[in-house]
Amino acid sequence: FRCPRIAVPSAQRGCFASLFLPEKRKCFPLQADSRFRSKGRRKAVPVLTPCASFQVLDTKDLQVFKVTANGQDAQFAFGEKHSFKGTPLEITLPFEMRRGQEAIIEISFESSPKSSALQWFTPEQTSGKKHPFLFSQCQANHCRAILPCQDTPAVKLTYYAEISVPKELVALMSAGRDGEMPDPEDSSRKIYRFSQNVPIPSYLIALVVGDLESRKIGPRTLVWAEKELVDKSAYEFAETEAMLQTAEDLAGPYVWGQYDLLVLPPSFPYGGMENPCLTFVTPTLLAGDRSLSNIKTLGDYSPISKLVPNLNEVDPDVAYSSVPYEKGFALLFYLEQLLGGPGKCLLDFVDILNKVDWNSWLYGPGMPPVKPTYDMTLTNACVALSQRWIQAKESDLGSFSSADLKGISSHQLIEFLALLLAEAPLPLSHVKRMQQVYDFNAISNSEIRFRWLRLCIQSKWEEAIPLALKMATEQGRMKFTRPLFRDLYNFDKSQDLAVKTFLEHRACMHPVTSMLVGRDLKQNQ
Repeated sequence: FRCPRIAVPSAQRGCFASLFLPEKRKCFPLQADSRFRSKGRRKAVPVLTPCASFQVLDTKDLQVFKVTANGQDAQFAFGEKHSFKGTPLEITLPFEMRRGQEAIIEISFESSPKSSALQWFTPEQTSGKKHPFLFSQCQANHCRAILPCQDTPAVKLTYYAEISVPKELVALMSAGRDGEMPDPEDSSRKIYRFSQNVPIPSYLIALVVGDLESRKIGPRTLVWAEKELVDKSAYEFAETEAMLQTAEDLAGPYVWGQYDLLVLPPSFPYGGMENPCLTFVTPTLLAGDRSLSNIKTLGDYSPISKLVPNLNEVDPDVAYSSVPYEKGFALLFYLEQLLGGPGKCLLDFVDILNKVDWNSWLYGPGMPPVKPTYDMTLTNACVALSQRWIQAKESDLGSFSSADLKGISSHQLIEFLALLLAEAPLPLSHVKRMQQVYDFNAISNSEIRFRWLRLCIQSKWEEAIPLALKMATEQGRMKFTRPLFRDLYNFDKSQDLAVKTFLEHRACMHPVTSMLVGRDLKQNQ
């Protein structure tokens, strides 16, 4: 796959993009308020059937203007539109291909201003306030909203790209940086070149353009961020090389060479996106078993709480949760304990493994069939303190003090609050007393603040409403934003304000976040 060029102009000219084939230098300008237009080149894999003259690619909200195959015009048509999968692009080749043959398919197309894979920021939405900002998020199946492709992890591809940007901006991709040069068609721009030579699925194609700076934090790692965040980011991720070496000891060499980190604006909807060569992380990164409590939200019999869910006609964005991560961990940890520790050869324990209830682990909904035995040393203090609050009467509230948290780590505070959230809401008097003695409102740790504000709203503390709305809108990580908006919507005193605030901020949200929060708040038409 040969990716075309993207050109993003200066703030004075507004945002637009264009894409081209480097060999032919043909540009197709467009208003990049939220779209780009391309003449893309795709190298087909060898034909595996005896003969073929038909190609189907995934698209979503794309306009297609022309298709050629080996330089000859090819007929094309769109199939039936699906609510979240998009529309198949059906291409009829002007010749028949036989097994083992390859063909070059070129497609001229334009994406939609509402592409679910792209988020465009005005200068005012960035930290520096001077230049626009663009980033992509193709997982789970949104690459089709950028370009026609076989948008499935079952198909791997390499790619090359040239990105044209104003001189004051930087372009990065999930690929090796292959140099830069002046744009021969516009002296106010420069072109960044990228090559990804390791085959990857389409959802790992990633792009960011913005006023970015980098700091070297390791022999193969740069951290990238806006100028206002880059030094803090370099400090926070200074131990990246040590982590990489540990990961390589466990899983083998890191094959993509460069491992850069990009700290995105707060509206990024996920905690991170592990793109090759360039991992996206969220500023909210500056007690795993508890995450299985999400099953209560999904329902004990929800099909998407299975480790191997059936996603037929299920939108992957709707199905996404932390349950597969934590349930998968529980299975691996259970097997480790069952076999006597890590580093065991599974073939030596066939008889033991045959006794595992694989069907329930992999295909059963709800909680894992077996709960592994965890070291509860650190958790016990959290359980004891949470039970004190749960069982406390009004006359007991004076027994609590700031000394309760002496020696308690931030991870234990997270667990303490999670334990309280797993029970019926505390009386409002208890939550007010907790603020008096622990001053949770002063804590900036996102994980702690998120759980504390949920606790306050569920206990119907009206003074917490503006704080919860602020956290729900000042960052866009769905892990935080969705539950906060749900709690606010379920509180009669904040329901209308939650809807009003969401509608005011919707245009600035990532498309996936906007869709899912809108569904939670019953605002999607």
